Amino acid sequence: MDFDFSEAQRRRYEEVLAGVRGQVQDLVGPRVPFSREEWLAAASLGMTGLCLPSKYGGGGLGALDTALCLEAFTEGGADSGLAFAIGAHLLACAVPVRDFGTDPVRAELLEGMAAGTLVAANAMTEDAAGSDIGTLGTTIVRDGGDYVLHGVKSFVSNASAADVFVVYGTSDEKAGFLGQTALAVPRDLPGVTVGEPFTKMGLHACPAGRVEFADCRVPVRYRLGAEGQGNAIFKHSMSWERGCLFALYLGQMRRQLNECVAHAKRRRQFRRPIGAFQAVSHRIATMTQRLESARLLLYRACWLLDRERSDAQATALAKLAVSEATVANSLDAVQIFGGPGYLSGTGSEAQLRDSVPSVIFSGTSDIQREIIANGAGL
Repeated sequence: MDFDFSEAQRRRYEEVLAGVRGQVQDLVGPRVPFSREEWLAAASLGMTGLCLPSKYGGGGLGALDTALCLEAFTEGGADSGLAFAIGAHLLACAVPVRDFGTDPVRAELLEGMAAGTLVAANAMTEDAAGSDIGTLGTTIVRDGGDYVLHGVKSFVSNASAADVFVVYGTSDEKAGFLGQTALAVPRDLPGVTVGEPFTKMGLHACPAGRVEFADCRVPVRYRLGAEGQGNAIFKHSMSWERGCLFALYLGQMRRQLNECVAHAKRRRQFRRPIGAFQAVSHRIATMTQRLESARLLLYRACWLLDRERSDAQATALAKLAVSEATVANSLDAVQIFGGPGYLSGTGSEAQLRDSVPSVIFSGTSDIQREIIANGAGL
């Protein structure tokens, strides 16, 4: 069992760190969605095509190497909202097109996705269908050479910026999970209406909103997989998302921990650095334990995915560990920084706000515990 990076992994990690510090770190403001300039800057580092085939301009990376790049991206200082937007584009959208699209659709979409000239958004969640994805109100009905798509999706990450949507809907309401179908839907098709971005607590660089499909006619060639395979495709994309996307929080936690250690050495109270007090040093020790434990679980989930041994329990354990750790560590960071940690613009409060949604998206912490319990035989 080898816990070390390979030379190629180490070099790639350092290249992303250096690239972020050189051009991406300060691009995104704290309360504005990303711009095309910012997106293309990230794409120039290869971030928007990490795990896409090299024949389409992607990096050809596996799950673990993709996760390592996302980790380096945020450790280097890239905005967590931008990293989340890239993860949603790549893992929840490009991966289904890569693995289930027809060759013509792959050729049409993946090159632009990898280059960053096409932004993708995943449209699964609805107002009445969050954790319960078996009750989708959006319908997909075959009509000759088209599917007629009708319904409203909510919490669509990248919605206002997207050029293409990966949409899931009900094609056979009597078949339950076997009655869902997935489509890649170009934004310029008639019947697609994108709402204004939501005002959110955190992850401000990633715009999320509603998208309405009003009797939108989607050519059959844009179907992903077979009709009725939508739920299986979504689960497949979630294996990649839960396994890789949460690496962005590993990078955020590493950067956050370094900032806390530096502050604990620099800040003096009662004639000595606050790091000399166990109330601070033990808090930092616990933050380190959470980070390293979460990292090992996430790396293991990605390792299994790369060996086509994807395990729902392993990805659930990783997702749960990382999301709960990043919230707890961010609360501790605010405490370590004290008053300044509560102020906007100093970093700690933004890290906390960006961390909170991690226990909700990609399946809530309670859903992950259900998956883990099922894996244990309950």
